[in-house]
Parts: sequence; C-alpha cells; structure tokens
Amino acid sequence: MATAFRDWPWPLQALLYVGLTIVLVLAGFYVPYSPIATVRTELESAQAEIKPLEADVQNLRVYKQRRAELQTEMDALQKQLATLQTIVPEDKEADQFILMIQRAAITSGVAIRSLTANPIQQKPYYFEMPFAIEADGPYYSVLDFFSRMGRLSRIINVGDLKLTALTTTGSRFHMSAGSTVNGSFTITTFFTNSAGTKPAATPAGTPATKK
Repeated sequence: MATAFRDWPWPLQALLYVGLTIVLVLAGFYVPYSPIATVRTELESAQAEIKPLEADVQNLRVYKQRRAELQTEMDALQKQLATLQTIVPEDKEADQFILMIQRAAITSGVAIRSLTANPIQQKPYYFEMPFAIEADGPYYSVLDFFSRMGRLSRIINVGDLKLTALTTTGSRFHMSAGSTVNGSFTITTFFTNSAGTKPAATPAGTPATKK
C-alpha cells in the first residue's frame, strides 16, 4: 500500500527536495532558452569580448607611459631650442649685437676705434655676419674683452687677430691711461634667417667715437 509523501521520514523528504533542487538547477543550466542558460551564454560572450579589450588596455598603458616619456623629451628639446635660438637667432639682430660688443669693451676698459660690417656670407643652414674691429687699451683689459665676448649669449668667432704695441705718436685718438696694445681682428656671429631669404648687407660701418 502506497504511503503519502508527507508520511515519509523527514530525512527522506529532505533528500528528495535536495534532489529536485539539483535537477532544476541542472535543467536551468543546460535546457536551451532557460533564463539561467541565457544568462550563462551572455556571460560567456561578455567574457570572450573582454579578453581582447583587456589586451588593448594593456597595450594602451604602454603607449601612455611612452607618451609621458615623449612629452618629457619634447619639453627638453623645446628648452634646448629656445637656448639655441638665443645663441643663434633667426634674425641677424645686428644692432643688438653691436651694442653687446660695445658694452663688453666699455666694461673691460677697451676703446673700440672702428667697427665695420663685412659682407654677410650665406652657408647651407645659416648665415655668417662678420665685423672688422680695431681697438686699443691695456694688455690685460684687451684679454678681458676677449674673455667677455666668449661669455656673451651669441656665438662669436674671433679671427685675423693682430696685436701690436701702441704708439701714441700721431694718433688721431686720445688714449686712455695705461693703454699699451692696439688690436685689429674680425669677429663673426651667426643667424639662421628661417624665412629663407638672403638678408641685406649691414650698413657700411659704425663711426668711431673719439675720446
């Protein structure tokens, strides 16, 4: 004679409930179109899509780090460019250059008797702007003058240097006390002229000032 389910011993009832739960869960996982199976399929699809995205993110992190390094390099190059544009400007800036030379001479105690601009020489990537200078003063003051020119912000090359003992006999200028050396030389500075056009020649010369 069959026994009603509620009359079964409770451990047997619990076992049956557990079995039914397992069957329902398994059915939910594997029966097509069930809510659990649908969610499971969507989860697997999302996981499959996220893997290449994670790889892309990893690659982008490398590029982000590289971008920071490139930005640092660009900033350093910008500072270097600004420094180079001071040393070798785009324009000739002849007036400012002449004032720099005259200030260096006055500070050193050297008298510039004549300063004449020579023709500008065009090179493949820059221009040379030479000046012929005649100056006099005490020997160590002349040395200090050359030293000060070497510390100016513009690049300056000195050539054709001739130093002679100073003779005051028949001189057209009033000599400063202690002047012993007369020098003639050429100083050359540079500019790039980014516009690419050949600049006009600097005026023929700067008149000397008698002292």
